[in-house]
Amino acid sequence: MSPSFFEIVQLSNGDYALRRIDDDSAPLVRISFSNEAREMMEDRDMSVAKAMIAAGIEAAGNVTHDIDWEDDELDVSDAQPAYTLH
Repeated sequence: MSPSFFEIVQLSNGDYALRRIDDDSAPLVRISFSNEAREMMEDRDMSVAKAMIAAGIEAAGNVTHDIDWEDDELDVSDAQPAYTLH
């Protein structure tokens, strides 16, 4: 299996996305900022998107070993709202 290389790009609608360099399919991650958030970041939105993606990759690496991928008790039909409040 050959290694994958990734890039962070700004999409035509202003969102940021993480995608494989050699693949034109849907991005792996997409980040969208509201106009209010963009104004508060004062043109630092690309830096914030990079930091968010890096933190997500690090967090995924930290929890992957704790997930039981074969857990039969997980039922997608029991899903709660489409958001998580932290």
